[in-house]
Amino acid sequence: MLQRYWWLPGILAVSAILLLTAAPIAALMTQGDNNTTQVFADPYLRQVIWFSFYQAGLSALLSLGLAVPLAQALSRRRFPGRSLLLRLFGLSLVLPVILVVFGMVAVHGRQGWSNTVLEWLGFEPVSYLYGLTGILLAHVFFNMPLAARILLQNIEAIPASHWRLASQFGFNSRQLFRWLIWPAIRGALPGLASLIFMLCFTSFATVMALGGGPKSTTLEVAIYQALRFDFDLPLAGSLALLQLTFCGAFLLLQYALSKPPEYRGDSVTTCLRHDTRWWHTRLTDGVVLTVALGIFLPPLLAIITAGLNPRLLSALTSARLWSALGQSVTIALGAGVLSVLLTTSLLLTSRHLRIRRKQRIAAGLMEATGSAILVLPAVVLSTGLFIMLRSVADVFALGPLLVVLVNALMAMPYGLRALQQPMARVAHRYDRLCTSLNISGMDRLRRVEWPLLRQPLALALALAMMLSLGDLSAIALFGSQQLQTLPWLLYQQLGSYQMTDAAATALVLLVLNLALFLLIEHVLGGKHADTD
Repeated sequence: MLQRYWWLPGILAVSAILLLTAAPIAALMTQGDNNTTQVFADPYLRQVIWFSFYQAGLSALLSLGLAVPLAQALSRRRFPGRSLLLRLFGLSLVLPVILVVFGMVAVHGRQGWSNTVLEWLGFEPVSYLYGLTGILLAHVFFNMPLAARILLQNIEAIPASHWRLASQFGFNSRQLFRWLIWPAIRGALPGLASLIFMLCFTSFATVMALGGGPKSTTLEVAIYQALRFDFDLPLAGSLALLQLTFCGAFLLLQYALSKPPEYRGDSVTTCLRHDTRWWHTRLTDGVVLTVALGIFLPPLLAIITAGLNPRLLSALTSARLWSALGQSVTIALGAGVLSVLLTTSLLLTSRHLRIRRKQRIAAGLMEATGSAILVLPAVVLSTGLFIMLRSVADVFALGPLLVVLVNALMAMPYGLRALQQPMARVAHRYDRLCTSLNISGMDRLRRVEWPLLRQPLALALALAMMLSLGDLSAIALFGSQQLQTLPWLLYQQLGSYQMTDAAATALVLLVLNLALFLLIEHVLGGKHADTD
């Protein structure tokens, strides 16, 4: 029966995605078509657009400027905690943004660690966190580890024979970079730069929390202000359309610039690199690792140390905190399950098209539907839904459902990347065997698919739930006194300088994220099933 209706899951998923994206875009167009040109006539809005590009460009430049030497240092050095550090690097993008903002305030704020050290040394405290500096610090925190991990993979893909040859020729540091490192990483740099630029351009929670005023406002924050503070629907629609246009252009640029790594081979080890013993590379690597870890680790440590204060127990008795925790878990679970259902439905049909019917173009288009949400930032999607539904329903009464829908759609690209290759491998390896043994339908799902796919399914669910737990874009538009999540509660506590309560909320959010991720990965994921 399931084999006969192979097209049904994909059609239902595509229909749901198109309905939830095309309809809000149409609502934006009806509001913004008469006002878009006026955006560029307003000096303040021109400043907002310029600052959006400026901070994104600086963030990408700083992130890659640190990531290149950091990747080199990590490829040369083996030290205690290196594996844990790389794992933390991998989780940096899915950590709740507002959680990192709290860590930034605890380290770099007026009463933070940095000013405590300055006062201990006899200097006056300084204020540098709010504004462009704080935005750049947060963006480098998130994007430097991502870029460093990708570049490290490219460096470690350089064949061992190339390192041996370079050692025989006696290459110095400059020659090693020119003839080995640069050819390995240059193909990844343009795609990485465009990806980081787009992530920073669409940054919402970071700018809203650390922007510090009108001079440091981006398009995403301006959309939120126009909708929630001024209730200027035409302006919100115009800005959202403009943001959608920019993001579409960035995504096309990213695909155009992304290239596969030039080298393929065995992973390099420290014994193959003759530059590991040079004193100047040790000095350089030490400085780079110190700077990188000085940016990345203190905010994470500050969340833990600030939360473990004598007033933690009293703060944990807050009914508001536990209500927000319950709503966060409920929304995250709903968004995670819905995201995985939509993703697997798409991939079941696209897999059938690609493998059994050899229609690769149709399969690619179906999978691209799930990734197309990258063009539509959460604030833009939420704005379109708000405008579309405000005249037919109570938007705030529908808030929980709308937040679940937005978060599920935003998590789909991550789910596609987690499930696409494993599902294809299972089909390639076991399709003919299942056909010859007449195993199909639910029997095949239970005996073949589930044991082999439970780990990637658990990863997709965990990523979707973590992204939903950290969401501040959708909840900022649809949140109310009755609907509050932990990130929204933390943002409000930071805004009103309730630092003790904020520390407790941040610690609960961090523990909840890590606990749910590990629980899903180890309980639902089970033992790893090798499908290679």
